[in-house]
Amino acid sequence: MDRRVFLRLSTGSAAGAVWLGPWGVSGCEPAAQTGEEPSAGGRPLLQRVGLQLYTLRELMADDVARTLDLVATTGYREVEFAGYFGRSPATIRRLVDGVGLSAPSAHVSLPQLRDELDTLLEAATTVGHRFLVLPWLPGEFYQSLDRLRRLCEELNGIGDACRAAGIGFAYHNQAVEFEPVDGGVPYDVMLEECDPELVAMQVDFFWMRAGGRNPLEYFETHPGRFPLCHVKDMDASGSMVDVGQGVIDWAAIFERAEQAGLEHYFVEHDQPRDPERSIRQSFVYLTGVSE
Repeated sequence: MDRRVFLRLSTGSAAGAVWLGPWGVSGCEPAAQTGEEPSAGGRPLLQRVGLQLYTLRELMADDVARTLDLVATTGYREVEFAGYFGRSPATIRRLVDGVGLSAPSAHVSLPQLRDELDTLLEAATTVGHRFLVLPWLPGEFYQSLDRLRRLCEELNGIGDACRAAGIGFAYHNQAVEFEPVDGGVPYDVMLEECDPELVAMQVDFFWMRAGGRNPLEYFETHPGRFPLCHVKDMDASGSMVDVGQGVIDWAAIFERAEQAGLEHYFVEHDQPRDPERSIRQSFVYLTGVSE
């Protein structure tokens, strides 16, 4: 199923509790993410790894409880939702807590944010997310920088409402944001026009590379703007592969985690041939755990 259609058909949300981060987000104080020493193979090690559940969307549609248990037993500690699959926020919270996971964020669509924000924020508080994340925009917003700037004003308003509820708000990039329009780059315009106190960025490393951009340059020019990320790898042909099977230099990226502001790392693969094997392989690479 196309991701955009999937998100329109799903119900998303998010929430938190104690520590106030740079966007006024309430939630657990972030733990250190990167290991101090690399593994014997030179792999970057993470102390806490999350999974974007879109990777397992077919399994989630079949059995939410079993899928969350699979994620937890694989070793993941966090999950990011892309729909609740007909379950109530209270049920989702019970299932997540029951297997020892936390759910710092959830992807929700622009129509949901416009029409159902109060409901999303209430659900967020119930589930325990710290962020609501907008994962994409309709193509017309990338065709005119003036229109995009007007949208950024709206996103600032959404972020302000989220902050008032103790929830952060973030935008997740695709690749199209890096295609020049009207003499500018849409993603750069978003970084300039969105208030950094109200709109954070979730950097998707695969799509940023597909757009021909270097995340390290963005970390340098916009430090602290990227509390969440999608850890997705790319092979030499440009195809998506399990983390560690591609050409993205994860060690170089994770070495700059503090500069970027990275707190939550979500593995994702949009079209894995074997979803269970895919999440396991990525987890093994990122943590140094033996299969």
